[in-house]
Amino acid sequence: MAEFPQLLHTVLDTTDVRALAEFYRHLLGLQYRPGDEPPADGTADDADWLVLVDADGVRKLAFQQEAELRPTTWPTHEVPMQLHLDFTVSSFEELQRQRERAESLGAKILLDRTADQGEPLYVFADLSGHPFCIFVA
Repeated sequence: MAEFPQLLHTVLDTTDVRALAEFYRHLLGLQYRPGDEPPADGTADDADWLVLVDADGVRKLAFQQEAELRPTTWPTHEVPMQLHLDFTVSSFEELQRQRERAESLGAKILLDRTADQGEPLYVFADLSGHPFCIFVA
C-alpha cells in the first residue's frame, strides 16, 4: 500500500508564543508537550516554539514566534489569513518520493533542507502560495 504524508500539527505564527498557546490550551482543553510547560519558578519565558497535545499525547497545534505579524483583515482581503502545515514521512527515501508527488501536484519548493541529517525537510508553497513542510519524523 502507498504511503502518504501524515499531518503532524498545525503551526500558528504569533508575536507572543506563550499567550497564544495558553489561549488555545484553555479553549480546546489541550496540554503542553512534555518540556513545553511554562517555567514553574516564574522566571521569564523565552519560548519561541511550543506544542500542544491531546490527552493521548497526539500533537494538535504548535506556535512559532515572529517579530511582527499583521493580523488578517478577513473577511476583506488586504491581509489574508495565513498559516502553515507540517507533514511527516517515515524515511528520507519517502521524503524524496513525496517531494516528487508534491511538485507533480503543483507545489513549488521554497526551501530544501534535506542536507540536515537531524531533520531533513522541504518547505513548499501550495497552489495559493501557503507554505507547508514535509519532513522525516
